[in-house]
Amino acid sequence: MLSEKSAETVRATLPAVGAAIGDITALFYPKMFAAHPELLRDLFNRGNQAAGTQRQALAGSIAAFATALVEHPEQRPDAMLERIAHKHASLGVTAPQYHIVHEHLFAAIVEVLGDAVTEEVAAAWDEVYWLMANALIAIENRLYAQHGVVHGDTWRPWEVTERIQETADVVTFRLRPADGKPLPAAKPGQYVSVRVELPDGARQIRQYSLTGSFAENETTRSITVKRVLPGADGPTDPAGEVSNRLHDHVQVGDVLDISAPYGDLVLRDTDKPLLLASAGIGCTPILAMLGHLAETDHRGPVTVVHGDRSPADHALRTDHRALAEKLQNGAAHFWYEQPEGSAPVDRAGVVDLSAIELPATDLEAYLCGPLPFMREVRAQLLALGVPASAIHYEVFGPDLWLAS
Repeated sequence: MLSEKSAETVRATLPAVGAAIGDITALFYPKMFAAHPELLRDLFNRGNQAAGTQRQALAGSIAAFATALVEHPEQRPDAMLERIAHKHASLGVTAPQYHIVHEHLFAAIVEVLGDAVTEEVAAAWDEVYWLMANALIAIENRLYAQHGVVHGDTWRPWEVTERIQETADVVTFRLRPADGKPLPAAKPGQYVSVRVELPDGARQIRQYSLTGSFAENETTRSITVKRVLPGADGPTDPAGEVSNRLHDHVQVGDVLDISAPYGDLVLRDTDKPLLLASAGIGCTPILAMLGHLAETDHRGPVTVVHGDRSPADHALRTDHRALAEKLQNGAAHFWYEQPEGSAPVDRAGVVDLSAIELPATDLEAYLCGPLPFMREVRAQLLALGVPASAIHYEVFGPDLWLAS
């Protein structure tokens, strides 16, 4: 890992770099996009850039990686690297783009920290960057090879065969390969990227979890898309520009550019008791996991937990409950902030694990939903004695867990 000399320098300068990393990333992105506008137009999420969440995620990942190098030099933070690499592969990131990032990131570091960036400091942090970058490139190359795609060329045309309005703001699109080739291998919990051309010519990319069946005889895949409302700047705000385009313009017969499946939050093959906890549209990877458990006649105990605004807002609610009840040892518990109809009174409000009985030992938990929800559920699980290594999560959008 880090050379001994660089480790000493990074350890000594980590507090200063960590304190300035927000300013560094805020300067880095405008510099890079000014030199390479195509990256913002066709690769980076313009909504996340406008909201600043991508800057927070980058800052958090760099700080976490550097901290891991100096505090645990004997091991590499593979879990974090795998998560980032899967996202990069779904976007079609290539090795030369890491050189572009390096150039503009280090220019921003020098501009923010000034004379503090001595030759020794620059060399040490350069080593940190390339340790992280080369590790990601290696993982991404492996992921591309697994799907048999040329590095970065992850896109295939898929035809929309069915459009299902799940709720007022959620639509499921059923898709089949338009090139007639077999479905790519996918695991329950994974996502695909969808590339959409927008009115201004930009080709923006978003990730959506695969839903529906993963059985070998399937000829289609499904994605379920929640409409994201524009942000503070109204219709011109880039937040939600892809989901709104999909909702308002994509119909049966249309063709979409879609990546191979990626994502490191996949259901492990285990007989241990499972907790599948979600909130909002975070139910989508959980539905895929539940479907797989039902198809494979899973015998172990499975506790399904979901929180939503109301039953009417709960996308795929009927499938969610039916799949849980199809399991030999499954139980579903839904909480609604605004209960109505058949929603039980004791499930009003937000998810509270103390209200249900969970297995005392060997529990494996999978979480997906808004970050505050996952942090709260994780805290409850840790308080119950569930080890952190048994709690797995998926973040939609930039991973801000490390940025907190």
